[in-house]
Amino acid sequence: MGIFDWKHWIVILLVVVIVFGTKRLKNLGSDVGEAIKGFRKAMHTDEDEKAEQPPATTAANPNAPLNRPQTFEAEHRKVEEPVVRKD
Repeated sequence: MGIFDWKHWIVILLVVVIVFGTKRLKNLGSDVGEAIKGFRKAMHTDEDEKAEQPPATTAANPNAPLNRPQTFEAEHRKVEEPVVRKD
C-alpha cells in the first residue's frame, strides 16, 4: 500500500473535482492543449527560419562561413625582456 494505490488516486481525483469543479477542469484541459499546439508551432517556425538563413561570412573572407574552424600560420618565438635593476 503506497501512494500509487488506485484507491488513493480516486480520492485525490474526487477532491480535485470538488475544489475546482468540472467546468474549470474542462477549460484547463483545453488551455493546456492550445499551449502545446502553440509551442509546437513556434518550434516548427524556428526550424524553418534557421533553414532559410544563409550562413554568415567574415569581412576578411566573404565566402567563408563563420562556424567553420580557421587556423593561423604563425611563427613561435621566445621573447626575452631585459632585466632592469633598481639600485
